[in-house]
Amino acid sequence: MTKRRIVSIAEFSIHPIGTGTSVGPYVKRALQAISKIEGLEYQVTPMATILEAQDVSTILKAVEASHEAVRSMGAKRISSTLRIDERLDKLRTMNDKTESVSE
Repeated sequence: MTKRRIVSIAEFSIHPIGTGTSVGPYVKRALQAISKIEGLEYQVTPMATILEAQDVSTILKAVEASHEAVRSMGAKRISSTLRIDERLDKLRTMNDKTESVSE
């Protein structure tokens, strides 16, 4: 059985503005950047990336790394959305949340 811990879960998406209609290369670069962050788990979905960490500061590090990665590709304007679920009263992970509704 996997040890469960209290975590913060976030939904994050990043959008370079003025770079054309395809954002795939920018998202790929952002994902490469966040993959190096210790203590961060992530799951890519068609519309956003779900981030999971033991604290909000790790999630914010991922957002900062993503912005930096997209800037490094020449984006002059970046819009992103971030929604954080920091539940402190219950042990669960992002997989627990999806499993609970599919049971």
